[in-house]
Amino acid sequence: MPAMAGGLQNSFAISPRRGETEAQNRKKKVMTQRVVVVVDMQNGVFATPRFDRAGCAARINQLTAAADSTVFITHREGEMQPGTQTFELLPELHQPAGSFFVTKTACDNFWQTGLAATLARLKADAFVICGCATDYCVDTTIKVGASLGYRITVAVDAHTTANRTCVSAEQLTGQHNEIWAGLSLPGNVPQVLSTAEIVSGWAS
Repeated sequence: MPAMAGGLQNSFAISPRRGETEAQNRKKKVMTQRVVVVVDMQNGVFATPRFDRAGCAARINQLTAAADSTVFITHREGEMQPGTQTFELLPELHQPAGSFFVTKTACDNFWQTGLAATLARLKADAFVICGCATDYCVDTTIKVGASLGYRITVAVDAHTTANRTCVSAEQLTGQHNEIWAGLSLPGNVPQVLSTAEIVSGWAS
């Protein structure tokens, strides 16, 4: 189980092997747990144009093809209800056999959802996150999840958002990559890696 308030064991405080730093050993452990969490890649979400939709979807497909397990998060709100086309995942996304599906109603993927139970079922205290929107559901879940003790790797080039009033989507994705890599969370700062680096690390 990940580290949480209330006395649960700190799962990321591991002893490095001889000759390795703690950070190197932590990176190795994260990369061997091949779980991908894909956030809100739904038709209704993409009714608003999102930055680099095709490239983002293609890189998510690379991640899910290389993963042991994939968890698709779907947002339910307004017209986006189960059984509607707006609720469905983008048609260009591959859905590997045995994928898990978790529905949420808030920016936080953990809030009143089955995500923690799904990760526990997979015996996973680490995961790669990707999807939409960078500045809402992805950002919230990274910060909440890391605070709960999950070791999170962000796919730097596999998350997206829309242009906002004062800043472009491309600027937002770059800014959030920088913020996540520099979070003040001793011992459990998220990793921010490219899709190619993640897939290559899994293969090694």
